[in-house]
Amino acid sequence: MPSRRKARKRALDVLYEADLRDRPPVGVLAGYVERIEKPRPEHLGYAVGLVEGVAAHLDRIDEVIASYAEGWTLDRMPVVDRNLARIAVYELLYVDEIDDAVAISEAVELARQMSTDDSPRFLNGILGRIAEYATR
Repeated sequence: MPSRRKARKRALDVLYEADLRDRPPVGVLAGYVERIEKPRPEHLGYAVGLVEGVAAHLDRIDEVIASYAEGWTLDRMPVVDRNLARIAVYELLYVDEIDDAVAISEAVELARQMSTDDSPRFLNGILGRIAEYATR
């Protein structure tokens, strides 16, 4: 698994736990990082940056997702899909060194591995529409 995909998976783990427990992501992140044995993996820095970035921009990210999720509310989305979308939208809007296509394909691939059969198509559609918005 490529390094940044591992980082996205770790970020997903933290955001998923924070979402389920209704806790601040940065607080969950601190406990998560503390439990990782040393030497810590090289990709951990990117995972931490993703969680902190999503947390810092969560209201705006959720607003964007909600406005492009035709027929879906955030609460109705599977928790994995909601948090994969948050990571990808953070990358689309705030991480210039990640190409939009990469952010989308990584979210779709993780959804294929970890969510429902419909999730990859759902995320690809919504993230594609958001990417069009982001490039305007």
